[in-house]
Amino acid sequence: MQAETSQFSGGFAAPAIDAAHAFRAAMNAMARPGKVFDIHGATPPSVISPAAGTLVLTLCDPETKVFLASDVDTPSLRAWITFHTGAPIVSPDEADFALGGWQALLPLEQYRIGTPEYPDRSATLIVDQPEFDTPNASLSGPGIKDHIAMGLPDVAQLQRNTVLFPLGLDLFFTAGSQIKALPRSSHISEKA
Repeated sequence: MQAETSQFSGGFAAPAIDAAHAFRAAMNAMARPGKVFDIHGATPPSVISPAAGTLVLTLCDPETKVFLASDVDTPSLRAWITFHTGAPIVSPDEADFALGGWQALLPLEQYRIGTPEYPDRSATLIVDQPEFDTPNASLSGPGIKDHIAMGLPDVAQLQRNTVLFPLGLDLFFTAGSQIKALPRSSHISEKA
């Protein structure tokens, strides 16, 4: 990852410009599932990647509730998020965003999946990884021409999530300074 950062440092150097570039990368990733995009601008505490930190700075604010999984829930990360975004740290069932490694974020059933009237009231998971998984699934659906291969930590569990559409969870996967996304609208099959 990177050297340890104080809660006061590691934010965007040019907040408006950096946030705009990062937001565009995040939206492009969600619009083009499985495709890798560069995202940078933040230097968070070393417990998370620069990509995950940049997403947090871009997507979170005092009205956005964040859950930190046990593998990343440190005093330094809590202070960094609070200082730079003002986002409250909450339990999984209240979270708008949940951040951590795949195993630490489980079970998926603890997060909000929206309601039929308000499917947007669901959580988005930021799954931080040392590197992206080897492709083991094939995605199709909105934003994908034909199919795209993607490495997923648990194909069967994520297939169950997409069956809930229009309810369900959206996911960002981060590694280093890159992101890719898996929106709930994607269709997942085992890679042949």
